[in-house]
Amino acid sequence: MPDVFDHVWFWRSRLGDRKGEACRIVARGSLNSALVEFARDGLRVVTSRYAVRRTNVSREKESS
Repeated sequence: MPDVFDHVWFWRSRLGDRKGEACRIVARGSLNSALVEFARDGLRVVTSRYAVRRTNVSREKESS
């Protein structure tokens, strides 16, 4: 399966320089946590799932 970066980083308080950057959720954990990988450099962080938002492109694919 190809890498699909269908989310964007939303939080400015944590990793503010990456706000709006494409990323993907690699794994979901308990307590609403997620392992997120960025498209630009492959940086991976464990964070709250509230820190990322789905892109409009991914929502359009689901509806079709």
